Amino acid sequence: MQQAAWQKPIVRAWRTCRKDRRRTGTRAKTRPGNDKHTKEGTFQVDSNSETRTKDAESVRQENGVDGLVRKEPWPRRYSIVALCFTAFLLCNMDRVNMSIAILPMAQEMEWSETTKGLVQSSFFWGYLLTQIAGGIWADKVGGKKVLGFGVIWWSIATIATPIAASLGLPALLATRACMGVGEGVAMPAMNTILARWVPASERSRALALVYSGMFVGSILGLVASPFAINEYGWPAVFQIFGSLGFVWFAIWIAQASSTPAEDGGIGDTERVYIEMNIPANPPLEKIPWGALLSKKEVWAIIFCHFCHNWGTFILLTWMPTFYADHLGMDLYESGYASVLPWVAMAVSANTAGWFADTQLIGKGMSVTQTRKIMQSVGFLGPAICLSILPRVHSAPLAISLLMVSQACDAFSHSGLYSNHQDIGPRYAGILLGMSNTAGVLAGVFGTAVTGYILETGGWSEVWGVAVVLYIVGTIVWLAFSTGEQVIE
Repeated sequence: MQQAAWQKPIVRAWRTCRKDRRRTGTRAKTRPGNDKHTKEGTFQVDSNSETRTKDAESVRQENGVDGLVRKEPWPRRYSIVALCFTAFLLCNMDRVNMSIAILPMAQEMEWSETTKGLVQSSFFWGYLLTQIAGGIWADKVGGKKVLGFGVIWWSIATIATPIAASLGLPALLATRACMGVGEGVAMPAMNTILARWVPASERSRALALVYSGMFVGSILGLVASPFAINEYGWPAVFQIFGSLGFVWFAIWIAQASSTPAEDGGIGDTERVYIEMNIPANPPLEKIPWGALLSKKEVWAIIFCHFCHNWGTFILLTWMPTFYADHLGMDLYESGYASVLPWVAMAVSANTAGWFADTQLIGKGMSVTQTRKIMQSVGFLGPAICLSILPRVHSAPLAISLLMVSQACDAFSHSGLYSNHQDIGPRYAGILLGMSNTAGVLAGVFGTAVTGYILETGGWSEVWGVAVVLYIVGTIVWLAFSTGEQVIE
């Protein structure tokens, strides 16, 4: 394919960089703000004989780098983002089907509310185990292998769920925990992949899109589960949904790469664009745990992730039961009503990501201010809605409140969930694993405690705990979070 005139200087610079690397054994380094290698906005290649330096801003202005990838019909990194989106879609389809299937399962097996809570929370036992381990693994060997492993592992566990249930409660709990082991590596692996593929100027939108895959997965799972149960019985839900993971895995192995440097299908121009906008970091050999744990900004993310996930996981696992118990809906009605808040969340997440990147950061607002604003909406919106919800007995109004709650919650993906890559891009997977461990603990305790509360109290107490945590989380986030890099 003939190159346009504006592309040739960029490709030539990249090819020169590659030749120098092969000849000298050194690597190109683009580390904004580090004078040892380059000044901010500079593209530099180390060699024995000379240092070739091009001002990145000049390249953008003269050769159209900012419009470079937009001129390509489908940049390679879009494919990576799309595959991560699909993985997260399957992740929540396989997770949320239990929230519907548990209604006929509980009737058939005569489970109490406490037992239902135990079954729902058992997923998080395994999910907890692989958060930090998944981040370390992904940062060391690459996100492609780790995410691929996770999808296959949880798909097998999903298919095995009906067999385990027939063997008894202990076998079912163990199988759900095994499923959690697989899903536990997905988020840190994805974070590691996108930290190496997506420049900061596109990060909010990319993360919002990938995380919206979870919402779309919830929607599809909640819509399809009642139909599958009615037509084929509750075991079919797990068998059908689990099988889809094998299709995704085949595509992932053939098409994905952990980094642009490993990708054989990426064009020269896009590779240059990514290398100029993302610092090149060598594989991790030693993790600076002391530095990570000494930063108040890291602890702010960890604590706020716990606060966020307490409410999110209760809604994810107990929403159909709330509709059935509090509003008197049947299986179909509760399943379809549960879809609407996740639709609102999917739309809002991508809108919020666009708004954060283009209307806030893109117009001069600092990353720190942007993250604080977005996460404040993500906490205070649900707090207001859930504080009103126990007093509502009208189905349309209750559904509307939950839609607004989840639409506001989606702003968190341009706040809390984008912040790991802001404060320590080299350790993005590990940081997310650390904070999501706290988030999973919220799922373990919140989901199980909800079952106990419902036997001794009611939904007012369930939502009240979530509201308190949202408010405390807002205070901590505003006081201690930052959008600046604090870990080298």
